[in-house]
Amino acid sequence: MTETIDVVVNGERRPVARDATLLELLRSLALDPRAVVVEHNRRIVRRPALGDVRVAEGDAIELVHFVGGG
Repeated sequence: MTETIDVVVNGERRPVARDATLLELLRSLALDPRAVVVEHNRRIVRRPALGDVRVAEGDAIELVHFVGGG
């Protein structure tokens, strides 16, 4: 059994595996890290650091997903 914690993603509470990284969170949401800007507790996290930043109970995460088109 995987223990989960609650984080807030784009204003909505979500359960996330304890010790998950931001990169793992994006994967669990089926989001491509190359197409998303991640703000973690009001700080922008650059793509190379997504696998280094672990989420904690109550963290606020904002995801902006870019959509191409014309």
